[in-house]
Order: sequence, then structure tokens, then C-alpha cells
Amino acid sequence: MSLRTLPLLFLNLGGEMLYILDQRLRAQNIPADKARKVLNDIISTMFNRKFMEELFKPQELYSKKALRTVYDRLAHASIMRLNQASMDKLYDLMTMAFKYQVLLCPRPKDVLLVTFNHLDAIKGFIQDSPAILQQVEETFQQLTDRYGGLSDGEFQLIRQTLLIFFQDLHIRVSIFLKDKVQNSNGRFVLPVSGPVPWGTEVPGLIRIFTDKGKEAKKVEFKHGGHYVTAPKEGSFELYGDRVLKLGTNMYSMNRPVETHMSGASKNLASRTQEIIAPNPLAKEELNFLARLMGGMEIKKPSGPEPGFRLNLFTTDEEEEQAALTRPEELSYEVINIQATQDLQRNKELARIMGEFEVTEQPKHSASKGDDLLAMMDGF
Repeated sequence: MSLRTLPLLFLNLGGEMLYILDQRLRAQNIPADKARKVLNDIISTMFNRKFMEELFKPQELYSKKALRTVYDRLAHASIMRLNQASMDKLYDLMTMAFKYQVLLCPRPKDVLLVTFNHLDAIKGFIQDSPAILQQVEETFQQLTDRYGGLSDGEFQLIRQTLLIFFQDLHIRVSIFLKDKVQNSNGRFVLPVSGPVPWGTEVPGLIRIFTDKGKEAKKVEFKHGGHYVTAPKEGSFELYGDRVLKLGTNMYSMNRPVETHMSGASKNLASRTQEIIAPNPLAKEELNFLARLMGGMEIKKPSGPEPGFRLNLFTTDEEEEQAALTRPEELSYEVINIQATQDLQRNKELARIMGEFEVTEQPKHSASKGDDLLAMMDGF
């Protein structure tokens, strides 16, 4: 397991979250000024300097529930609110998209290019906010400093750590199914065509050398694919052509996106419960949440500006049905940490949880579902 994986996991999942929220804000015809405020607030919180400092410290990955709690907090950093079912769908889409990108990376090192594609798109969201743009560019520089000099072996360990994190997640996504890159069981289809990794040759030729290192003969074979040489290597600079398209916004066209639990995922629910939801009172888990959430500088809403509820489903009825049919074992409800029962042991976390206050929303919004952050008051 690599101790350098968490920043890449967090930033890429965060990038996918912003893609999805941007698409849904447009689909629900949210006024442009409100939509811009939501994205600006979330991005500003996500790239907060103190938060990034904690994120970039060498550390192991923690459970999906712990990370999910961080994204709950992040998604509610502005005036937008999500119901439990919509938050579940948002997290499903985020994780499956990044899993697909990690699986298809030509080289382990290319996971860094995927991250840069996400950051490039994020910069596009906040191009009129120079202060927030500076935060994103500082994070880009941190990525370059920390990962630019890593060996291929270290990147392979990072990729392996990411794949272990995503194993047993086989949620079907309509876009992937329609594009025929995902099977009906939720597993991805690996391509046998396209450009080969940069620095490698198209398969089909075996070279045989003598014991003195001289080429003796060549043997050709049929590989059964349609491969081509990579045109050039993607740029690892602040601005440049990444070449690789993985990590770009697949929601830029207005396409409805649905998620479905595959039969395999339902059958694995009980077997993976321990992986997905380990003991949330574990000391390291608590320390992790305390450090990360303590670094999140959440700005309190100023003025009487009302909040609004965002629905990731086509209709309210679909959202309600999804909440009823999702397997309980795979529902990422907020971690139930009884911090107040043991203030000495969890003093820092109790302090942070005490700051999780949300401005009361209009009754017509609250009636559709409890604010996810309000649930945290029950910690």
C-alpha cells in the first residue's frame, strides 16, 4: 500500500463530483449566480491551504465511509443541499468514473495526467475568481513537487492501492453501458485498440538476441487488436496538452445519467460490509476525520440568501424510490460517531462536530429530506 495515494484519490473524486454537480445545476435550471456560488464555495473549501496540508501528509487510505463523510461535508459547503439518495448516487458516479479512469490508464504514471485533467477543468469553473484559481494552482505545484520525481515502480504501487480501494464496486452507470465500456454485471470492458503507452511499441514483434546482446532474428505474431503508436507524451506542466482524455468532463454534453446496483454488487454486499464499513470508532479513523475536517474552512452563509435542494435524479419520485431500494449494506449513511460520549478521547473531533451547524432552510426544502449535515448533529 502506498502512503502517497490519498491526495490523488481525493482530488480526482472531487473533480468528478464537480462535473456532476455542474451538470445537474444546469439541468435543473438553477440561476447562474447561484450555480456559480455553489461551485466557487465548494472549490474554495476543497483547495483550502490548511486542508491541503493535511491531505498531502503521507498516510494510508481509510475506509470508504470515512472518505464519504468528507465529501458529504464538502458537497454542503455552500447553499446547496442533497438528500441521502442523491448523495448516494453522487458518490456512486464519482467512484465508478475514477475507477474506470484508473483501470484504463496506459501507464501507472498517467494517473497524474488524469489528475491534471481534473484540475484543468476545475480551473475553468473558477476562471473569474482569481483568489480561488491561485489555490488550485498552488495544489498543482504541490502535485508536481511530490509526484514529479517518483519512479515507475512507485506509481505502480499507487495505482495498485487505488484498485484495491475500488475492488468489489460494480455499480452500473448508464453512460458507460450506452458507450459499451461496461458490462451488465457492472464490470468494465478493457479495450484492445487505440494508442499504446508512451515509450512502448505496438505489439506484434518478438526480437531474439544472442548471449552477446546482438539481435539474431525477429518473429512476428498476430495480437488480435488494433493498436497504434502514441502520438506524443502528455504534458505535466501547469498548462499544456495532456493528450490523455481520461479525467475530462464526460458530462459536458447534457446526457441523463442513471446508476443501478448490479446483481454482483448485491450478492457481495454482505461479504464486503467489513471492507466498506469498518468500525467507525477506530482510533485512526477518528484521527483522520478530525484532521481532514478540521482543515476544512467552511464559510457560514452570509445574509438571508435561501438555500436550495439539488436532485440527482430525473424526478422526486425516482429519488424516493432509490432511497427505498438501495441495499442497506451499501448505503453510505454518515458515520455514527458518538464523539460526545467520550470527550477526553475524541476531544478534537467533538469540537469539529460541534461546528457542523447549518442555516435552517425553507420548509419546502426540508420537507423533501433532512439536510445531510444536520444528521451530523446526532454524532
